[in-house]
Amino acid sequence: MANTLTSIILVILFCGLAVGSRTKLISVKGQDGMSALAPVPNDGICTSMVETKGYVCEDHKVTTQDVYILSMQRIPAGRSGKTAGKRPPVLLQHGLLMDGITWLLLPPDQSLAFLLADNGFDGWLANTRGSKYSRGHTSLSPNEQAYWDWSWDELVAYDLSATFQYVHDKAGQKLHYVGHSLGTLIALAAFSKHQLLNVLRSTALLCPIAYMGQIASPLAKNAADNFLAEALYWLGIDEFNPRGAAVIKLLKDICNKPGVDCTNLSCYYIGQNCCLKSSIVDVFLDHEPQSTSTKNMIHLAQMIREGSIAMYDYNNEVENIKHYGQPTPPVYNMTSIPNDLPFFLSYGGADALADVKDVKLLLNNLKDHDGDKLVIQYRDDYAHADYVMGQNAKQVVYDPLMAFFRLQ
Repeated sequence: MANTLTSIILVILFCGLAVGSRTKLISVKGQDGMSALAPVPNDGICTSMVETKGYVCEDHKVTTQDVYILSMQRIPAGRSGKTAGKRPPVLLQHGLLMDGITWLLLPPDQSLAFLLADNGFDGWLANTRGSKYSRGHTSLSPNEQAYWDWSWDELVAYDLSATFQYVHDKAGQKLHYVGHSLGTLIALAAFSKHQLLNVLRSTALLCPIAYMGQIASPLAKNAADNFLAEALYWLGIDEFNPRGAAVIKLLKDICNKPGVDCTNLSCYYIGQNCCLKSSIVDVFLDHEPQSTSTKNMIHLAQMIREGSIAMYDYNNEVENIKHYGQPTPPVYNMTSIPNDLPFFLSYGGADALADVKDVKLLLNNLKDHDGDKLVIQYRDDYAHADYVMGQNAKQVVYDPLMAFFRLQ
């Protein structure tokens, strides 16, 4: 059974990747500035995931400084529709190979996005470039190599700054931030460079990823050690797209068979989740996983191999000097994060991606943080997906998180 599960996960990760191969097409912009080759899906997050649950939802478009067009969703009020004064804004940033639906996978009384709306907050969902609802660009198509020429460095420099500023300007006040997985890494990197602090009220990091050198995931470790992402790039595959229709159908067919429990299908990649209901697998596969750039996967693999938090390494002194003015990539220094920045940080003992040993390295960097500004929560039984799909996440994580926000 273990070999079967491993094979299925490898199929998820590597089948269907050819859709991102380097095919040159002419990009024609529509009236809204979005490429005609990257049409806006007609099954938007608001219409398919929020309004059907009885909540008001707004679709927003944000253009980054490097002219990617990102989709955002706003849930400005709870199901009752009542707004009590000026609600504190909360920006929710998903992790790798996901999108804003991350925060809507559970029922409304358990999903963080809905809970925030029902508890007096102004919720905003971010969708990273390259994911289903954020594939726009003012001049490039996702079919072009140049569209995928980015790693999480660009998410730090452009996506995060654009979404932060947009939410701040729309809400007219500083915001709270919640990141999961890669959403924590890009935030930590930005904060280490003292970016975004002027519009930030506090931050909650779920499955915090900074260091990855001691990652426990056998699939992620083997993929990095064997340079699999680099091999895909050399093959001309710029879009890392794990979502193929045949793969999703295969998984659903397998998971719907009597006696088959797919709640821990990904345990060889992200860890043994404790608290997922089997019914959430179909919901997940209806919407996830999402695309990212192969270059982004290479960058993460570099972190695993090197054990450091540095910018993308071009493995060429001339290229590094061209991009950074030095022969090696600059490092994101976690000790530079301001000691008075309010942090809620939660990690799990069973998480194979945000490994406990790596999280402790991060916490050691934060050892001088103001005691009343740092809340650390540890759940021995929680793994990576429990934080966004766990049936008890409301009681275990979200209620304390919202209580923390109210104090800031």
